[in-house]
Amino acid sequence: MEISESSGKKLKPDKVSYNSALSKYREAMRQKKYSEATIKSYLQYFQRFLNYYKEITPEKISDDQMREYILYLVVERKYSVSSQNLAISAIKNYYQAVLGRDIDKYYLTRPRGEKRLPIILNKVEVSMILKSINNLKYKCMIFLVYSAGLTPSEICYIKVEDINSEKMQIFISSAKGDKDRYVILSQKILDLLREYFIQFNPQKWLFEGSNGSQFPTRSLQKAFQKAVKNSGINKSATLTILKNSFAVHLIEKGVDIRYIQKMLGHKHSNTTMKYLRVSKRDLSAIQSPLDNLDV
Repeated sequence: MEISESSGKKLKPDKVSYNSALSKYREAMRQKKYSEATIKSYLQYFQRFLNYYKEITPEKISDDQMREYILYLVVERKYSVSSQNLAISAIKNYYQAVLGRDIDKYYLTRPRGEKRLPIILNKVEVSMILKSINNLKYKCMIFLVYSAGLTPSEICYIKVEDINSEKMQIFISSAKGDKDRYVILSQKILDLLREYFIQFNPQKWLFEGSNGSQFPTRSLQKAFQKAVKNSGINKSATLTILKNSFAVHLIEKGVDIRYIQKMLGHKHSNTTMKYLRVSKRDLSAIQSPLDNLDV
């Protein structure tokens, strides 16, 4: 197996130890029920790490050498904060899960990310985008992003039986099973899904690709970009931004931040609080409880 760095140089580590490390790492992550997307990402970053020390087996790479590699990614490769974090996670996870070796946190410290406010669409922009979608399947999927605050991968993993029209809820299953949750089922979505069922008759997955497989998230992302273009709005928008907009618009309607946290599947409230900073709610929108008393 050969991995090419951006320089185009072909690196050939020892194939036996190289392939063995990757195989054991893949198996360890599957046993822990990591999603296939996470497994693919971690293996990719770990392969680059192995290529950097192609003359050394993974077991003999020291903490100092790991730190040297991370500095190389920062200084020479100009990795972003998110890419640095992925690289660190991929390396740490291998040594802990496969070799049972704890990595000194002082050697692989996490970079401090920039506290950027989430980008959102206003309600008029969301409406323009949604109205520009004609394909029924894409319409259902993209409407779900905004109506329930779901990610593309979550939508593609929804099964037919996860839709509960009696309780008006959708069951969302996480890859590890530790973040399973229920989200709201919009009446508009339910009406669309009933029309969708008649036309497509899905069997296992709510949205199926070829041969009954899960629908590819990449195709959904492309469909959304087409909808943005057709809507005529002059703003860069992604499905993540549409999901952000769901959270902010709920906050502006007065929905408790704790319920939004639960629907989004956030483990920590601080993750959800970032949406509060970009909402238009302020002190002028809050009424004193005294004003509601007959005194």
